[in-house]
Amino acid sequence: MKKIILLFSAFMLTFGVQAQIETPQPSPFQKIEQKVGLTDVTLEYSRPSMKGRTIFGELVPYNAMWRTGANANTKITFSNDVEIGGKTLKAGSYAIYTKPGASSWDVYFYDETDNWGNPEKWEDSKVAAQVSVQAYPMPMNIETFTMSFDELKNDSALLGMLWEKTYVGVPIKFNTDKTVTASIQRVMNGPSANDYYAAAVYYLEAGKDINQAKTWIDKSIEMNKDPKFWQLRQKSLIYAKAGDKKGAIEAAKKSLELAEDAGNKDYVALNQKSLKEWGAM
Repeated sequence: MKKIILLFSAFMLTFGVQAQIETPQPSPFQKIEQKVGLTDVTLEYSRPSMKGRTIFGELVPYNAMWRTGANANTKITFSNDVEIGGKTLKAGSYAIYTKPGASSWDVYFYDETDNWGNPEKWEDSKVAAQVSVQAYPMPMNIETFTMSFDELKNDSALLGMLWEKTYVGVPIKFNTDKTVTASIQRVMNGPSANDYYAAAVYYLEAGKDINQAKTWIDKSIEMNKDPKFWQLRQKSLIYAKAGDKKGAIEAAKKSLELAEDAGNKDYVALNQKSLKEWGAM
C-alpha cells in the first residue's frame, strides 16, 4: 500500500498537478442594467485604465476602429426597438465600435456581437446604425474607461463614454410615448374581440360561470366581422353547456361550413360529431 502511495505522489509531481490561482483582471468586466421609459437596456463591457499612458492619439489612435473598451465586444441590448442616428435598431444585442477623433467620434452599432475585439473582416452590411458625436474635453483625467447612461428622460438618454480627458455622449431615442399612447387607447377603448374570446374560452374550460362565458363569446363574435370556424366552434360548445341547444346547433353548422371551405378535416369531424349528439344530423 505504501508503495502505491509513493507512486501516486511521484505521478502528481511529475505531471505538475496543482491548484488554479485566480488573479484580478487588468480590465475588469462591468454590467449595467438601466430602465429608460419602458425599455430595459443592458450594457456589458471591460474597463481598461490609463496607468500613466497617453490614451487618445497614442494607445487608441485617432480615426482608427477601436473595440471601445477591452477584451470581448462591448455589447448593448435593448428590450424594445430604439432609434440611433435616424435609424431604427430592432430589439436585440449590438456590439459598439468607435473611431475616436480629436474633436468628434464615429460610433457604430454592429449586428455581430461575438468577436474578441474588432471583427477579423469588417462588414458594412452589419452596421445597424452609425452616428458622429462631439468629443468634449474634461477638466480632469478619468483613470478608468467608463460608460454610463446620462440625461435620462422617458423618451431619450445619452450613452456616455469617458476616459482620459474626453467625454462623448450618443443620443438614443426610445418609443415610450408611442407605446404608452397605444396602451392608453387599448384600455380606453375597452376589451378587444380577442380579449372577450380568450375570457369566454377560459371560463368554459375552467368550469366557471357559463352564462358569463356566453355573454363574452357573443361580444367577441359581434366585434369580429369575419369570425373563424374555430371561434364559432367554441361558441357552439359554450351555448351547449349553457343549455341553449338551438344556438349551439346554429353556431356548429356555421363552423362546419367554414371548416369545409378551409379544408380543415379535424374541425369538420368535431362539428359533425357534436351535431349528431345534439340531434341535428
